[in-house]
Amino acid sequence: MLPSERARGTVGILPETFAGALAYFLVPAIVFLLVEPYSKNRFVRFHSFQCVGVWLVAVVAAAVLRILGVVLVVIPRLGPLLVWLVSMLVILAFIMTWIVLVVKALLGEMFKLPVVGEFAEKQANQM
Repeated sequence: MLPSERARGTVGILPETFAGALAYFLVPAIVFLLVEPYSKNRFVRFHSFQCVGVWLVAVVAAAVLRILGVVLVVIPRLGPLLVWLVSMLVILAFIMTWIVLVVKALLGEMFKLPVVGEFAEKQANQM
């Protein structure tokens, strides 16, 4: 989770830092991966791939929580309460992580998450 590089300059009509932060919204991330000059910029590609990876992890976590909810519904009162509590903690963790990633991108840092960041860095280096 160490920052490795800083962004400088512009890409297309946007500053690199703003494009990197904008990449943490899913639709711009996909657009940036498909449209030049954004798809050629390593900083923007890294943040776009990391965004897609974080969204995939969030979808898997939501599916696991849904299955957990179905399993724990058999416990009266405590089961639904436990599922709600765990869901809120997971959602809060994802929101906090997303905010940190957006701020780090705005600061021009390539902040890598443990697994998703490694994948994003490998993909960003392949041009």
